[in-house]
Amino acid sequence: MIWIVLLMAQAAVPSQTDRGQAVFLNAQTGCVNCHALKGQGTAVGPDLTGIGRLAPAAIAMGVRSTATQYVQNVKLKSRQAFPAMPGKKDEKGLSLYDLSKMPPELQVVQQSDIVSLTGSDKWRHPPSTGKLTDQEIADVIAYVRYAATGTKKAVAADEVK
Repeated sequence: MIWIVLLMAQAAVPSQTDRGQAVFLNAQTGCVNCHALKGQGTAVGPDLTGIGRLAPAAIAMGVRSTATQYVQNVKLKSRQAFPAMPGKKDEKGLSLYDLSKMPPELQVVQQSDIVSLTGSDKWRHPPSTGKLTDQEIADVIAYVRYAATGTKKAVAADEVK
């Protein structure tokens, strides 16, 4: 009888990968708004499958990264300005993901409507703004590693500081 109670209690507590998946897939603030992983998400930012084999500290460095090398400040003739991740360019125009919106909003803009497109030094990767705790980052990393490799391995909050 006691074993049944213990098993039920253990089943009621979400695993670290379950908690990480919940943070990753959160529709308002989750990584899934910009990144793809295991067939889910948006390919605005890099697909995270490739980083799943890295050490937790290396992944945490990317999570907290403020590198903005791909983000552009866009100014349009309409006086609209926003940080954007450029996408494809074709006869319809330039695809720009407006990073001031969450989730990022796709805008297709004619080249002739763009006043300037310059590198951004102000936009920050959302997790780098301090909204996630060390434990939440560890949980997300455990989920990313599990999704990429199929192996569940705990990640301690100390490993991601």
